[in-house]
Amino acid sequence: MTFPTPHLDKLNKTLENSKLPESDIPQVKETIEYYKKWIENLKNLSTAEIALATTEEENRLISKMTNLLQDYKNYVELKLIFESNNDFLYRQKGQLKLDNSIIEEFIPYLIYPFITDDLKTEFNIGPKKCFSSMYFTGSFNTAIDGGGMKIRNKDQDFSISRKVYLKSSLKSDFSESNSINIYLAHIAAELKTNLDKTMFQEASATAHDVKMSVSGAKYFLLCDWLDMTPISTAATDINEVIILRGKRISSNIRKHFSSVKGRKDSFDNYKRYLEENPYRSESFIRFKDHIISSFNDENPIEESVLERGYF
Repeated sequence: MTFPTPHLDKLNKTLENSKLPESDIPQVKETIEYYKKWIENLKNLSTAEIALATTEEENRLISKMTNLLQDYKNYVELKLIFESNNDFLYRQKGQLKLDNSIIEEFIPYLIYPFITDDLKTEFNIGPKKCFSSMYFTGSFNTAIDGGGMKIRNKDQDFSISRKVYLKSSLKSDFSESNSINIYLAHIAAELKTNLDKTMFQEASATAHDVKMSVSGAKYFLLCDWLDMTPISTAATDINEVIILRGKRISSNIRKHFSSVKGRKDSFDNYKRYLEENPYRSESFIRFKDHIISSFNDENPIEESVLERGYF
């Protein structure tokens, strides 16, 4: 499998950004080299330890991957962004997507070892534009090929999706038709650095669209830092919100980070905060378990149902 590279793409775009201060260029280049080592180590784990026999071995593998993620994320957050002698990278990191693209690139490596070979060839694993809805633009006075079939897609940060081919026509022999290829998300996940109430509501709407498109789909919301009062997912189409690290630093502390002096004064405290709130391997294990259980979803067998008394 060729793994997606959303984070590397963002690093390269940052390097090409005309507004990037000249003094930050060497550190961005150094980060790209550090990235290459991170991905090499991650790929070795993801592809070399596929024959997993026990739950303990699976969890150990995820723990190793989590440690690699933590090391690289700290490098980007502290060395590249927080220690910069300019304010550009810190103030624009959300726009540049330097931090949230790391987890987007990590998740496919995390999940890959637990997917069977037949599913690996049949499904796309990673970020993808997936089907959201379909509509037709034809009218009484215009006969557009295929009735004017149009598709709306939605970018999914992570998905396990299947390619589907659609064809529509106004003629029974399909002599004049319109063909479109789409991806159906059977599992989708939104990956957030910080999760606030507005983002939660947007994710709820996306989850609804995903499940309207594929009735058996699962939708998860993963975030590094929680920036809202927890809300029950029972009234939404989100299967579960998984917190990867902890509670976000309060805004009255973060406001000091926007200047070079503020970051230097706060460096030790911020570094300690990151060290005390590392990525939780148990959160990634939980996400992996949800995905594996989805693979095992099957229609119930009548004899088994009658024996246990429920389905």
